[in-house]
Amino acid sequence: MDDGQFGMAQDTSTGTAAAPAATRAQCGAVCWRAEGGKVLVLLITSRDTGRWVIPKGGRIEGLDDAESAAQEAWEEAGIRGEVDHRPLGRFSYRKLLKTSADVLCDVAVFPLRVSEMLDAFPERGQRKRKWFSPDKAARKVAEPELREILLHFAPERAGTPDSLPLRSH
Repeated sequence: MDDGQFGMAQDTSTGTAAAPAATRAQCGAVCWRAEGGKVLVLLITSRDTGRWVIPKGGRIEGLDDAESAAQEAWEEAGIRGEVDHRPLGRFSYRKLLKTSADVLCDVAVFPLRVSEMLDAFPERGQRKRKWFSPDKAARKVAEPELREILLHFAPERAGTPDSLPLRSH
């Protein structure tokens, strides 16, 4: 969901995304599961261009950024699970608006371990969903910063103190 608010700069240490003025703050989820000892991440297609993206959208009133990312995962991909409140990183992209103008979006990204993938969800029929290895998912997305987040994604380290679920290359 896009909240349409701009210029909301806040402290990122509180789990709230910061965005420069004239930038739309958004929250996104890297939805993941383990299968056969390997990690898979879910990508969905965007509604407008059909390119591969992660579930993301504007902040939702009454929810923090991680909870907003989890809600977007539900609405856009039918995913339920446990979201980690520690962000993996951020990426930016230009969103084309219905007015043909565009706006810069700054997305705080949170890992979400999938417990359920449902077939009935709000944006069903508007998007495709597909599981990829993190490396292959990185090759499918257009945004360089998101590509880096996916390339370094390693959730097995998520439970260690003071570490983000990133693997070193």
